[in-house]
This record gives sequence, C-alpha cells and structure tokens, in this order.
Amino acid sequence: MSIYATLWSLKFPKEGDAYPGCDWVEIKAQGVPPHIGSPTPGMGYEDGDPYSGFLPPAVTTDKRGDAPFMRAVVLIKEHTPKGTERSTQEYAAPLLVLTGQEYASMTFEELYARLCSVLRGKEAPVVIRILRPDGTSRVIREDSLQVPDSHKRELDRRFKKYADDASALQTEEQLKNAVNSRR
Repeated sequence: MSIYATLWSLKFPKEGDAYPGCDWVEIKAQGVPPHIGSPTPGMGYEDGDPYSGFLPPAVTTDKRGDAPFMRAVVLIKEHTPKGTERSTQEYAAPLLVLTGQEYASMTFEELYARLCSVLRGKEAPVVIRILRPDGTSRVIREDSLQVPDSHKRELDRRFKKYADDASALQTEEQLKNAVNSRR
C-alpha cells in the first residue's frame, strides 16, 4: 500500500521555461497524510517513524489521525520510480519535498517558480525564441545576452524617458498616440 495520495497532475515546461515549441512534462504532487509516521499514540508508529530518512518530520495528529497540514508533499516527474534501497516508499529522484505547511503556505506562482528552477537545472532562463525563415529556431538564454555597457546605459535612458512619458499620460488613447509618434 502506498503512503501517498495524488493531489494533482499538471504539465510543466520540461526544461523549466515555457515558449512556443517547448516540450512539456507531467508533474504530480503526491501528498503524505498527517498520520503517516505520526508519533501520536494509536497511529501505529509507536516503534518509530520508518519514513524519517526521506520525508520531513512526522506531525502530531488528533485521535483520528487529522492535523492542520499534511506531513509532506512530494513533487515528481511522470514515471519517476518509487522504491530505493532505503524504502519501497521513497521516490528515487523527487523534484521537491516540502512539508505540508510549506506547501499550504505558498502561492501557486511560488511553487511554479521553484519547480521551473529545478527543471531548468543549471541553465539560465530562456529570454526569447527566434524563429528563422527556414523554419528552424534558436533559444536565447539570459546568460548568453551580451550587451555592451554603453548600450545598457542608452537603453536605460530610453526606458526611463518612455516610463516618465507614460506616467504623465492620462488616457489609453494618449498612450497609443505617444507610442505611434515615436515610430
């Protein structure tokens, strides 16, 4: 029997960045209920927690095995094998292992950013994908952009000018006219 309950399954960009044509991978959130390994008498773990080597600390529960938060949420890629030398319940390569409280406290945006960072690994974030006339494409990552300092200063100056002009405008129509007049 498994100690996990699937909370959700969603597709994420396989290499951590979404852009047209990227590959996607299914990510599953596997919740570990609070009674698993609980030190609360009557939960069946009076001899110790057999999952302490790979899960966050066990949580104290009420007599029914309930607690405000799950013990853990383990995030895995599809087809991640379960079962290691240490335990048949341990996932071989989880992406993230969170406490139930951590998981409940974070926004989806925060969770998405953390998962994408793990999926990206040591690669820099994708900034743009260039589509060539011949149908091929090239992905440009943040660390491969080399802009000379003189250009950076000019870009900063221009951005500040546009930002100042935009904040002074009162209507969307004025903004459209201002943008068109600069072309």
